[in-house]
Amino acid sequence: MIDLFNAAIGRIADAALFLFRRSNPWVGMTVVSLVTALLMLAVYRVASDQEGIRAAKDKIIAYLLEARLFRNDLHVSLRAQGNILRFNLKYLALSARPLVVMIVPLVLAMVQLDQWFGHEALRPGEPALVKVRLKEGHQPSREAISITPARGFTVETPPLRIDREGEADWRIRGAEPGNWDAHVIVDGESVGKGIVVGDGSLSRISPARVAPHWLDQLANPGEWSLPDSAPVKSIEITYPGRTLGFFGWRIHWLVAFIGLSILFGFLIKPWLGVEI
Repeated sequence: MIDLFNAAIGRIADAALFLFRRSNPWVGMTVVSLVTALLMLAVYRVASDQEGIRAAKDKIIAYLLEARLFRNDLHVSLRAQGNILRFNLKYLALSARPLVVMIVPLVLAMVQLDQWFGHEALRPGEPALVKVRLKEGHQPSREAISITPARGFTVETPPLRIDREGEADWRIRGAEPGNWDAHVIVDGESVGKGIVVGDGSLSRISPARVAPHWLDQLANPGEWSLPDSAPVKSIEITYPGRTLGFFGWRIHWLVAFIGLSILFGFLIKPWLGVEI
């Protein structure tokens, strides 16, 4: 069920970002942030008590003015500050409901966006690690474990077996651009993991394929979960992280997404008549 849900949401994300694959990542990020701001404002307007929020903000402003005007009158000033605190708490309570409504779809959206903006594909000649973690009861040193290369990458090392972590690692190197399948074989049972080799353009990257567990699946939605019967708990590729250039700085995509979404939200809200 979680796999089907991830696939459906992933198709929406893929369709939304398909046109920006060859563009500068800032182009796709800007469009996504603008759409996010519009959707979040629409949800906020429907889910919130707009009149209550407006009234609470007006009260806060009024009591701030009262505290300033009567700052020499201790009794009036303390009363005004108490009312400021009271209406601030009321404002926060009124704002909490739409935020609770928005948090789940926003987190799911950010997980999908991380598949596009969080990592870069391996370039030809670039190395990475394949990390295979086995389920409890399976020790890498006691298992017959191997990885089958494809045309798009080469396997450069034998497995490094780490029994304490239940992990076996290989170093691979990108060879030819494309979407490739690595097949990990543990005691004769083969499980696959997609590997993307590219030229640095925007593409969907799935760093890990995990065993069926709803939270792990939601956090790693790029591929269907591993077979429940497989002795493998996860297969991870250490893709290089993607950062966005900003006037000589390199910033994480999440910083750009949140910053642009907030900026667009404040710019657009007067046009939509949304009180925040």
